[in-house]
Amino acid sequence: MPEDRSQVTVRTVPADAPEVDDLLDRYLDERAASFPSAQGTYTRKRTPTPELTPPDGVFVVAYAGDAAVGCGGLRRIAPDGDDVRFEVKHVFVRPEGRGRGVATAVMDVLEQAAADLGATSIVLDTNDALVAAGAMYRGRGYDRVPAFNDNPNATAWYRKPVR
Repeated sequence: MPEDRSQVTVRTVPADAPEVDDLLDRYLDERAASFPSAQGTYTRKRTPTPELTPPDGVFVVAYAGDAAVGCGGLRRIAPDGDDVRFEVKHVFVRPEGRGRGVATAVMDVLEQAAADLGATSIVLDTNDALVAAGAMYRGRGYDRVPAFNDNPNATAWYRKPVR
């Protein structure tokens, strides 16, 4: 694993690529295993591939050399008035890649893709139990907002305007 973000390359890939399947299976397995029992049972749900395909979205994978170490997706959702919204989905970094800037690199590419696709804002949901994720999103300028979906796994919703 690289010691710094400069050794991580983030590329847009087809959302049904083999490395995506592997990363998303790991993501869903980890979320199910770590989901707070007080909140019930984790609902396993992958965003359908067409929603993560241009012009409606993208999927990116972070590589350290040839190894896929992280991922994230972006999909267009219903506008809120004149607000053209894209939602970040499935941001995940393998344990050995955490704390090394991989999630930041993934988010940089997803936010640029949202701007390129015409977004006026980027939204996402997460669970408050994912403390590092919430801190990263707030540090990137996302503000907590009322729920914009009915995701049973989420306890926190965020929005950031695209500038």
